[in-house]
Amino acid sequence: MKVAYIFATSGHTASYKLGKMILPQLESGTHGVDVVGMFFFDDNTYILRSGDPMGERLAQVAAQQGMLLMLCDQCALERGLAAGEVGNCQPQGTVAGVQVGCFPDLYAALAGNLPDQVITL
Repeated sequence: MKVAYIFATSGHTASYKLGKMILPQLESGTHGVDVVGMFFFDDNTYILRSGDPMGERLAQVAAQQGMLLMLCDQCALERGLAAGEVGNCQPQGTVAGVQVGCFPDLYAALAGNLPDQVITL
């Protein structure tokens, strides 16, 4: 089964659920499903800052497993993690391989590797 995660809940969603549960399982090969993508909103975007230990680990796993990492464009722009304007921006100051976009960009990016389920945390 293939899944995509959307990290939308404010607070410690990415740092706790991703960092303490999902990422260690992905690294050890015990997660049980193929994760095809992750989409980050609000302060969850900070996980993918360049130099963030968890973000760097996630970028490595994503590269190895062909996983999409995408930041909400408006959220990334507001937090200095993208340059440009809504609908036309590029990541800046992020770990390697990150994309920036909105839902239509997410759909297009996952079109070639559709998830069976989308899980919002």
